[in-house]
Amino acid sequence: MFSKLKVLAVVGVTFFLPLMVSVGSPDSIMSMSVVAAEKKEPKYKNVKTRKRQSVGKTCAKALDKVQGEKGPIFAAGELGEKEDDSALWLEAKSMLNNIERRPKICASDYEQSQVWNMLGYVFYSMDDFTGATGYYKRVVEGVGTPPEMKLDTRYTLAQFYAMQEKYALAVEQLEIWIDAAIIVGLDARMLIAQLYYQLERKADALEMVEIAIDESEAKDILPKETMWSLQRVLYYEKDDLKRVTSILQKLVKHYPKWTYWKQLGGMYGSQEREIDQLVATEMVYLNDQLTTESQVMSMAYMYLGAEVPYRAAKIIDKGMSDKIIEKTAKNLEVLGQSWWAAKDLPNALKAFESASKESDSGELQSRIASIYLDLGNDKKAYRAAQKAAKKGSVKNASSNYATMGSALINLHCYKDAISAFKKSVKAAKTKKTKRFPRQWIKFADAEGNRLQRLRDVGATVPGCNKA
Repeated sequence: MFSKLKVLAVVGVTFFLPLMVSVGSPDSIMSMSVVAAEKKEPKYKNVKTRKRQSVGKTCAKALDKVQGEKGPIFAAGELGEKEDDSALWLEAKSMLNNIERRPKICASDYEQSQVWNMLGYVFYSMDDFTGATGYYKRVVEGVGTPPEMKLDTRYTLAQFYAMQEKYALAVEQLEIWIDAAIIVGLDARMLIAQLYYQLERKADALEMVEIAIDESEAKDILPKETMWSLQRVLYYEKDDLKRVTSILQKLVKHYPKWTYWKQLGGMYGSQEREIDQLVATEMVYLNDQLTTESQVMSMAYMYLGAEVPYRAAKIIDKGMSDKIIEKTAKNLEVLGQSWWAAKDLPNALKAFESASKESDSGELQSRIASIYLDLGNDKKAYRAAQKAAKKGSVKNASSNYATMGSALINLHCYKDAISAFKKSVKAAKTKKTKRFPRQWIKFADAEGNRLQRLRDVGATVPGCNKA
């Protein structure tokens, strides 16, 4: 669940507080703003025009001592941002509480609503949101509160309820406010959309956030990041991956963040759009934003899947150099496989030998033997194949014995080669795979006999050199 402030922070809401009280005195700091406000167009539907109520002289004088030029509220507003104003707000609270306790000072229902409104503002300024909520609630419920002020205060009250995680109460106030308002701003729509989401009213949340997005686009205004972010979450929870992908494409374009690129790559992967996933993830990788072993190894596997093993090998190699990827037997083996698939045999051999030092196996030695054979190092190929056979657990034992036999032929050890190829035939599982070692048995037998006949007539021919 969201913290107290997260709902408001996510939607970027700033507090809308009702105007401070006008007491009709030329010394009042709010007199001019209220008079100006009277000339504006109506903000709400179905609000009847009523004769403007005013604060009596006794009440006006008392309130002006709190908010006028000599009052603590005015003084607090004049202080610098880093200056301590707590004593001034405490003084304002004390003065207003004194007025509240003496009903003859501000006696009418209207005057009481002004006192509560000012107390709500003071409590808010003291960061006492519970106290502010209580007084703004009294303003909303007060019989003397003017209709427009009551509706303005509902919006403020909703924000305080949201901060206290009283989401149902917040929505109740906002729905009344929205129903009465002629113009509903984008921030207000986003606030109620977030609150709907907290209450699991996800269909309502989606409807409201899409209204906000549509209104933004209709005015040729770029929708706020928070709008698309909430819309993305809602569609993700509906398992509509195509819509999520579309929203993420907008986010990476207009509000580029690496977290969005990562999520976009994940969405492409979920839809089996491997090349798009690769491009999105590569964008993140090139900007050094893949910072964990699993992330970098996943990138390498993508390139292996795309049949670009050289790039996979370079990524793993750099990850190990940067100490992001641990040099475990498994990771080194993947590195070796990548180099081998890229036809870089020296680097493949280096990786496989490093892997064998971490956790040796018959399969690793078989791979090493094959590379040594391709590199023309027949003695090491024979020894590695022999070691693989002893360790066992070779995936393709027939191939390992064939490697051993080929190395022995190159070393002119024909009898040993025939023995190795016979083992290859025995380990082979199909007629097709048995054909290759059988052909080499015939060759080894014929070549061994040919060289032996040459020796018999005194010719100098190479002998077995596997030691």
